[in-house]
Amino acid sequence: MELQKYFSKFLLKQRKRKLTERDYFLSTALNKILGTEVQNVALYREAFSLKNSSKNKDSNYERLEFLGDSVLGTIISCHLFQTYPQANEGYLTQMKSKIVNRKNLNKLGEDLKLTDLLQKQTSVALGENISGNLFEALIGAVYLDFQYETCRKIILERLLTPTEMNKLENKIVSYKGLLLEWSQKKKLNIKYETCEEIQVNKSIVFRCHVWLGEEKIANATETSKKKAEEKAAQRAFYILNKKENILGNSKAL
Repeated sequence: MELQKYFSKFLLKQRKRKLTERDYFLSTALNKILGTEVQNVALYREAFSLKNSSKNKDSNYERLEFLGDSVLGTIISCHLFQTYPQANEGYLTQMKSKIVNRKNLNKLGEDLKLTDLLQKQTSVALGENISGNLFEALIGAVYLDFQYETCRKIILERLLTPTEMNKLENKIVSYKGLLLEWSQKKKLNIKYETCEEIQVNKSIVFRCHVWLGEEKIANATETSKKKAEEKAAQRAFYILNKKENILGNSKAL
C-alpha cells in the first residue's frame, strides 16, 4: 500500500513537470469542477480557447461545443426517459428544453466561472452566451477524455444533478410558447405586432404589442425583436394569469 502511494505521488509529480504553468492551473481547476483528474489537458485547452479573428485556423471551443451539445442532449434525454416512465413525449420534450435551453446553460457556466478558464485574455467583449457555449465545450472535452459512461456520471453527479433538474420542472422557459398553448386550448387569438423605434440617442430598439383578440394587453421594448416579443409575452402572462390562473401555483423564471 505504501509503495502504491509512493508511485502515485511520483507519477503525479512527473506529470506536473510536463505541464506548463497555464496547463497546470487549468487541469487543477478542472479537477475540482469534475471531481476527477483530467487526462488529456489539450482537449480542455481547446475547449477554453476563443475563436481567433485573424485568418489562421487556431483551434477554438466551437467544435467541442458542437459535440458537447449532442452529448448533453443524449444524456439528458436518457435520464428523463428513465426518471419519468409514465410521461408522454410532450412532457419529456418540455423538460429537456428547460434543462438544455441557452439561459439555463449560461447560468450553469456562470456558476462554474468557466470564463475564468479562458486561455487568452482578450479586450474583445465576450458574447452573452459564452458561458453556456463553454459549458457545452467542456462536456465535449470530457466525453473525448473519458468516454460516454464516465461523462454521464460527471454530468449527473457534478455538473447538472437530478436535484437541479427537478427545480426546473415548474419553471417557464418561454412565455410566448406558454401563451400560444393556452390560447389554442381556449380557442382565442393571440398575436404580436413588433416594430422598430429610433431612440433619442439614435439607437434602434424593438417595441412589441401583444393582442388578445381585439384588445391590446401588454407591450415591451428590447434590443432585438425576439427579446421584445418574449418580454411582452411575459407581461401579458402576468396580466392574464391574475384573471385566468393559467398555471395556478407554478413558478416562473
